[in-house]
Amino acid sequence: MALCLRFVNKKGEPVERFLGLVQAEDTTSLTLKEAIQSLLIKYQLPLSKVCGQGYDGASNMKGHVNGLKKLIMDESPSAYYVHCFAHQLQLTLVAVAKENTGCDWFFRQLSYLLNVLGMPCKKIRMLRIAQTEYMIETLKLGEIETGQGLNQEMGLARPGDTRWGSHYRTVMHIMFLYPSIKKVLFRIGKESKGAEANGAQTMLTVFKSFEFVFLLHLMNGIFGYTNDCAVLCKRGSKIS
Repeated sequence: MALCLRFVNKKGEPVERFLGLVQAEDTTSLTLKEAIQSLLIKYQLPLSKVCGQGYDGASNMKGHVNGLKKLIMDESPSAYYVHCFAHQLQLTLVAVAKENTGCDWFFRQLSYLLNVLGMPCKKIRMLRIAQTEYMIETLKLGEIETGQGLNQEMGLARPGDTRWGSHYRTVMHIMFLYPSIKKVLFRIGKESKGAEANGAQTMLTVFKSFEFVFLLHLMNGIFGYTNDCAVLCKRGSKIS
């Protein structure tokens, strides 16, 4: 578990510093509280002087009865709890997107796309080969640069409403893999039979449509901004 400290310096400026990582045997609130306390004691920081704390919305973290928030406030009543702003932003953004007809349609198609591509090793291998061929071709044409850390292999993970930046990563990866995904959908539709072939052909039509591509770029831009905001709030527990 990561622990960060937020405090005000002598100039009255808010400062946040990463304190360290601590091993937690499980994710129960009592275990997490003991882990946090052990790290604070290591740096001679008494829990009684904590005046604020912030986590995500999981019950073991903010539960009113046995949550980590409650256990810390039992020892330091002034440790006011604030739901992590980046996590709130993620939940709010997803909730608003679902209320928008266009965005709701896009994410439904996104889910359907991931179902069509599926998790079988054969389809994963098809996508990997298609992307390798695409990279070789673009490198020969000089359309992309080479260098350390560039052109890393990307997968397609299913986004989760409460996972930080998962929607942004999925959208970003689909944009990067777009030519390869289109090629794989065409192959599945041509080489498969029955429902699998029909599903791939239907998805290919949607995948190439203006509406899908436009919303893909729109969501990539929006999630890019919100991801930058989320980065400002580091992962893990925050103690003030």
